[in-house]
Amino acid sequence: MAASLPDDTRPSPEALLKAAQKEARGKFKIFFGAAPGVGKTYEMLLAAHRRKAEGTDVVVGVVETHGRAETQALLVDLETVRRRQVAYKGRTLDEMDLDAILKRRPKLVLVDELAHTNVPGSRHPKRHLDVEELLAAGIDVYSTMNVQHVESLNDVVARITRIRVRETVPDSVIDAADEVELVDITPTDLIARLGAGKVYVREQAQRALSHYFSPGNLTALRELALRRTAERVDEQMLSYMREHAITGPWAAGERVIVCLDPGPDAANTVRAAKRTADGLDAELIALYVETQRHALLTEAEQGRLSAAMQLATQLGAEVVTIPGRAVVEEILSFARSRNATRLVVGKSRRSRWFEILHGSVVDELVRSGSGLAVEVAPSSSNPQPTGTIDWLVGAPRSIGPYFEGVLTTALATAIGVLVNTHVELPNISLVYVVPVMIAAARHGLVPSLWVATLSVLSYNFFFLPPLHRLTIADPANVLALFFFMFVAVVASALGTRTRSQAQAARREARTTADLYAFSRKIAGVVALDDLLWIVVTHLARLLNAEVAVLMPDRSPQAGGRLTLHAAFPPDCEFTDADLAAARWCRDADQPAGKGTDTLPGGRWLFVPIRTSRAPIGVVGVLPLGDQRKPSASDRRLLEAVGNQAAVAIERVALAADIDQARIGAERERLRSAMLTSVSHDLRTPLASIIGALSSLASYRDRYDEATREDLLGTALTEAERLDRFVGNLLDMTRLDAGVIVPRREAVEVGDLVSTTLRRATPVLKGRVVSPSIASDLPAVMLDFVLAEQVLFNILDNAAKYSPVGGHIEVLARQSGDRIEIAVRDEGPGIASAALGRLFDKFYRADAGDRRRAGTGLGLAIAKGFVEVQGGTITARNRTDRSGAEFIVSYPVST
Repeated sequence: MAASLPDDTRPSPEALLKAAQKEARGKFKIFFGAAPGVGKTYEMLLAAHRRKAEGTDVVVGVVETHGRAETQALLVDLETVRRRQVAYKGRTLDEMDLDAILKRRPKLVLVDELAHTNVPGSRHPKRHLDVEELLAAGIDVYSTMNVQHVESLNDVVARITRIRVRETVPDSVIDAADEVELVDITPTDLIARLGAGKVYVREQAQRALSHYFSPGNLTALRELALRRTAERVDEQMLSYMREHAITGPWAAGERVIVCLDPGPDAANTVRAAKRTADGLDAELIALYVETQRHALLTEAEQGRLSAAMQLATQLGAEVVTIPGRAVVEEILSFARSRNATRLVVGKSRRSRWFEILHGSVVDELVRSGSGLAVEVAPSSSNPQPTGTIDWLVGAPRSIGPYFEGVLTTALATAIGVLVNTHVELPNISLVYVVPVMIAAARHGLVPSLWVATLSVLSYNFFFLPPLHRLTIADPANVLALFFFMFVAVVASALGTRTRSQAQAARREARTTADLYAFSRKIAGVVALDDLLWIVVTHLARLLNAEVAVLMPDRSPQAGGRLTLHAAFPPDCEFTDADLAAARWCRDADQPAGKGTDTLPGGRWLFVPIRTSRAPIGVVGVLPLGDQRKPSASDRRLLEAVGNQAAVAIERVALAADIDQARIGAERERLRSAMLTSVSHDLRTPLASIIGALSSLASYRDRYDEATREDLLGTALTEAERLDRFVGNLLDMTRLDAGVIVPRREAVEVGDLVSTTLRRATPVLKGRVVSPSIASDLPAVMLDFVLAEQVLFNILDNAAKYSPVGGHIEVLARQSGDRIEIAVRDEGPGIASAALGRLFDKFYRADAGDRRRAGTGLGLAIAKGFVEVQGGTITARNRTDRSGAEFIVSYPVST
């Protein structure tokens, strides 16, 4: 038996899936350099000419020559897509025309300066996002960039060159490139090119040589470029080996967690963690622990935290936010749950005294994180201690809490003085603990420290000798006063912490309750419009924003255009930029609009709503206040509600699909029944008619007069029967179309019964009919033709199921304010299982019914004609003997 294939000789499923996903995308090549002037654009144009010579359709999207003649000469023979002109702050700027390139659809497009920032108002704020859209459309792209534009190396380059580069490209863009070609020259050659004016004009070149383009800087940048390219080559080699099942010394899986905080160095910490993760070939996770202090963050701190989360996402990290009370415990617990191997934290900016009093997160992680490597990311230059901020953040700005503290301290003092005049207590200072705890619980740390200070002064002034002076005669009282101050401060801190924890718990409980209430509201909703209204009203209340849901119009005329399906308030408005962001969000299945990387100039943030089957629309959020954008917590809440809404929308869609399937099954059943009736019941009278008439045509002279009359009578009877079948089909069609309008007139019940019996004489042949009409019955406002057809169909049904010689009774009587017409037969009766479906179209009571002529429409038509005239029809079995009884009831006042 052949040995089974060992696991390590099989291609990696993850690598194969990644390769398969790239098949539909365009190929991406980056010409990578250490600094401007190394020849990246020149090499890109040379490569483009080689591709063109091979027959490839090549166009130039954007190429910046910077006045270099040799570069300009390479553009002569290449087709260039005309740039679009954009007006910005009184100037006209040229930008790459993304839509024109997508419409042109070349095989290869050249896009210079990948890190370029587009003019505000463009579809994407960065050019690398334009490139991403081109690649997604299946177009190959050549582009250029320098090492200083790599996001994870931004702070390293800043330390080397003393210049912070603002235009950066996420590492994930470089990692997604199919090829990275390093364009390299030595620092000496580059300086020589600068001196010759081949990079900048002479004045700019002199300034560059004295600052950015110093030999030391160029050497360091060149080393960074070589290392980054080597990392990319190594990654490509590993991917190739995994795809082709080439065995090798694979490293154990590493997982790096970077701890986010709202400090000024949050972005640098993320970049340092990215470099560490790349060096270890590890997964990167960005973790933020949301404690009670999160609600006290300033607007600047919230902005830094949100920017750090966005940067982590751009660098390919998984961003996770967890609520907690103790930061260190939550970090370690999460790290163990994700089997992390390394933690990256930012360097503390707090003062030494603050860390002595409150502890240091870094020190606690080092002591408690056994099995974890803890890396402290370097901070930027000129750190400013921020230890006092935590004491002041969230402090009340109004005088009310402090004045309240004065009153509660005065009240405690009065109570203490009153008690002390009657009973001398050694621990009278405890009376001041109450106002301290009240201030801490109601207003926080700063007001409670204010009350603690007032309490110490009051205790000294009113209870320590010498009285009514802020001096202390007995040295022992100094120690007592010190301990009293210590107890008051500790009580303040504990009370404030309890208050913050209670507030955090209330916020979490409120959010949980809101989500639970939302889920309960949407649980029983079956109509899509009602569901969407609940979604927009609930989100508007939670986010304090205008909310709208846009979904594609499925009508043929609209062509899938997004239309507003629900909004709160209902009169919300969208600009052209907002609608463009909504369309892009729907098409790309990614967030767009305010606060994102796509069309950020709009006022609205749009997030896609998708079910497991397909995208179904977008939800838009416009925070109240034009200058505010949704925070990270708002985005998470929006995502949670959006996910619940998507599940509910899918449930409504599935319910609609089930209804459609049920209707389709019923339609198929009716079609089958109708075909059975048409193929059998309608062919039977036709066969009789054809048989009788063909016999007369062929053998007329051989038959006597009586036989000929009998054959003619048979043909006539079957023709009338066929006419009734066709009439029933036409009547049912009219009922289904809803075009029957009764022509009401005063109808005498006796005339109705007698007329119908005369018409039904051929049908009732061989049966004994016994009419019984009550006297003095009032006239009824009916359509005589419809009412006659109802009674005829009932009599026809009774004749089919009554034996020859059987009795059929027709009774007419008044019951209250209604006239009832009952028809009784002596047939086998109605099976209990058939009572509920007796008036359904094409329904037969049992299989034996198939042997009886008819389409199964007579009773269904009778029911429809009765109800269109405001009456009712019922069926039941007789109680005195076997047989069925049908009762038609009409209101007298009709």
